Order: sequence, then structure tokens, then C-alpha cells
Amino acid sequence: MARHGRRSGIIGGAAVAVASLGVAGYLTFGQSGATSEAHAGPTEQAKPAPVDPSIVHASDRPGKSLNITIDDGPDPVWTPKVLATLKKYDVKATFCMIGPQAAAHPDLVKQVAAAGHKLCDHTISHNTGMDHRPETYQSQQIVDAQQMIEKAADGPRVDYYRAPGGAFTPYSRTLAAEHGMRPLGWNVDSKDFERPGTDAIVRTVRRELRNGPTVLFHDGGGDRSQTVAALDRLLPWMKQQGYGFGFPKR
Repeated sequence: MARHGRRSGIIGGAAVAVASLGVAGYLTFGQSGATSEAHAGPTEQAKPAPVDPSIVHASDRPGKSLNITIDDGPDPVWTPKVLATLKKYDVKATFCMIGPQAAAHPDLVKQVAAAGHKLCDHTISHNTGMDHRPETYQSQQIVDAQQMIEKAADGPRVDYYRAPGGAFTPYSRTLAAEHGMRPLGWNVDSKDFERPGTDAIVRTVRRELRNGPTVLFHDGGGDRSQTVAALDRLLPWMKQQGYGFGFPKR
């Protein structure tokens, strides 16, 4: 079981505590481990225009707005449940996907995009220490994952890049931006990955919303029933508090 360290995804906000991640199926691919599959069917799209390489937290929606972000999927059990909960409250989110997970479940990637949600690259191997790896490794992790996700989506582009555990580097941010993906941070870590209980997840999010608009949840990496239950409570509460929902600025 891999250990997952969450670094701070906040600029000017409270530090995000380190969370523990037990991931079944997140293999650490070598330099050539995923390349052949990722490059087997490149998209026919032209290379997108570069975007801002700074880490974004702000919402593209004016006023009192939140960005719901969902990491580590798609998962055949939990992604459909998260999608159903988002649909129930008419909320759009950004799904940060692991490349091999997207390649294994292209139907789910298409469902996410068809429902109006945004796609985000969360690398091939979810290596939270990739900021200590060579640039060639970082490039393979980011670019190959983008190609896997876009091949699975069959049309929609990947708009964002989120480094595992917040392990951004100047190189990885610039590389992602050159490929049309805005680096994406977070302000509120729901701590749902630790499975502390639905009540604890709800309390954490309510308490930390003052830190900023981008909220981190998960649909992959294990049993996400607490996440689904927490979303079912938080989304209507957020609306009652006057929040709207947007996407991170591009």
C-alpha cells in the first residue's frame, strides 16, 4: 500500500495537513511503463494554446463561489455515485484523473465530460515525490496522463493539472501550461481520504471554507462512501449559505 502525503495546495491560506493514502492499483510506472499505451492513440486535436502556469485557486464565477474538485478516479463504483450526487444538486465539478484509471474506464471519463464537468490531469502514478524526480520523469507522468485521459474522453480536453500531494515544480507547472492545462491547487482539504467519518468530513469543510473556494474530495483510492454521504449533506448546505459553483479560472 502506498503512502500518500498531501502538501499544501494553498497560497495565502492555512496549511493543508498531510493525509494518509492507501491506494490499490496505483503502480509506480517506469519511464517506459505507460508510454506505449499513452501514445498508442494520440488525439487528432491541435496542441492547445498555453495558459497561465501559476497555481490557480480562484473561481471563474463571480461572487460567492466554490470549485468542487474530485481526485484519484475514475472508479467504477464511486465515480457514478459522485456523479449522481452532483446531478441531484445541479453542481458541476472538476475531476482530477489518474491516467491508467481513465484508460481502464473510458466510459466513465465520457460520462464525466458529457455531464458538463471538467477534466484534470493527476499524472500516471500518483507519485507525491515527483518534485524530486528528473524532468524527464515529470514530463512522462504529466503528458502521458493527459493523452490517456483525452483519448478516453474522445473529444473533450483536459483543462487542468493537479500535482499529486501538491508536488508542483516550476518545470511541471510550465510544462502543463504549455500543454493547455492550468496548474490547480486547493484551499480546503476535506480529509475524506482518511475516511474519518461523514460527520468529520462535513465539519472540516464547513470550518475551512474561509480559506478559499477550491475544495478537495476523492472518488478513487478506496471506499468513498463517506465522501458521497458528505457531498449529499454539504452541497445543499453550501447553496443555503449563498454559494454558487464554478470552475477554477483558466
